[in-house]
Amino acid sequence: MIHKIKALFDNGNGCSIKAIAKELNISRNTVRTYLRMDEQAIAQKLNNPERQKILDSYLPDIEAFLGKYPKLSAVKLLRKLKAKHPDIAVSDRTVRRYIQSVKDNCLLQQARYYEPVIDMLPGAQCQVDPGELRGVLINGVESTVHFVVFVLSFSRLMYVALSPKPINTAAFIQMHDAAFRYFNGCPAECVYDQTKLVVIEEQYRELTVNAQFHEYATRAGFDIRACEGYDPESKGKVEAGVKYVKNNALYGETFADWSALEAYMAQWLESVANARVHGSTGEVPRVLYEAKERQQMQPYLTPAVTALNASGKETRQVDKTGLISWKANKYSVPMAYQRSRVEVYEAEGQLILFDRTNQAEIAHHTLHEGKGHIIKNNHHY
Repeated sequence: MIHKIKALFDNGNGCSIKAIAKELNISRNTVRTYLRMDEQAIAQKLNNPERQKILDSYLPDIEAFLGKYPKLSAVKLLRKLKAKHPDIAVSDRTVRRYIQSVKDNCLLQQARYYEPVIDMLPGAQCQVDPGELRGVLINGVESTVHFVVFVLSFSRLMYVALSPKPINTAAFIQMHDAAFRYFNGCPAECVYDQTKLVVIEEQYRELTVNAQFHEYATRAGFDIRACEGYDPESKGKVEAGVKYVKNNALYGETFADWSALEAYMAQWLESVANARVHGSTGEVPRVLYEAKERQQMQPYLTPAVTALNASGKETRQVDKTGLISWKANKYSVPMAYQRSRVEVYEAEGQLILFDRTNQAEIAHHTLHEGKGHIIKNNHHY
């Protein structure tokens, strides 16, 4: 820039100060300043790390704007600065370069603010996350192992529940029951991502929770807390646990049958996962749990709803038209059960519905093989 100014001025034989300023898109005062300086003074100025830039005095405002709106363009940022400081006189190019230097030297581009995590109180929280690993050799066949990892946030005591097939709500409830019996207690809350096993829908942090699972949580006595969508880092303890199960427990192992896998996992939990010195706490999870967390856990008794789910019954909500949803179709129930909940059982091509209070059969239908159909019994209306 300085060499361009000197060349264009050419010791008074070239362009005027006004023309140079217009050509280089800088202020006339900048042109005058550099023309008055000799080469040695210019070199000293450029090499001085403490030299001030025009926009340095506006840096707090610039950082505030960029902190709130990281993608703000130089043109718009200059407009905002001029609205606040009408006497500012800089070009768009100057602002653009200054913004780039600010972004290079500051943390304005960081997408998320992190802070040290304060570990939970004993018995306060369990983080839960499903996972799967493909290609596990079971009886010589490459199989997919589905699992759910439970990690107590205070002691890091871990439990892993296994399934040979994709996990549905009934199986998810059974896995919780097994985990709490393994812990010999229930935490105050469980944290989940937005799996359909827990959260059906989210709109502006208003959650529609899986009714069947919510009923189990209510009867078991723990609160459900769901992370924001696509935010696995908010339950990092169990996210790390899922990777640990994949890489340390399952990867590279072969099993004679499913029973051998379950026996191996039980042994791995006791001899490896819960017996190691944890990298974050510096304690052995089992020892820390027995010393400080076990007595803080809530008592746990398997709710009756768990036994119902084990028998194959599921709960469904009846809508205002007296219909329930089952496998992409809708089936009618007596209108006395409108907007209430009923239990559903599928057997031998029949769909049987029960009163949840006395377990009496209230309706049955032949299952429809298609999708999107409404199957009604006119006597229900």
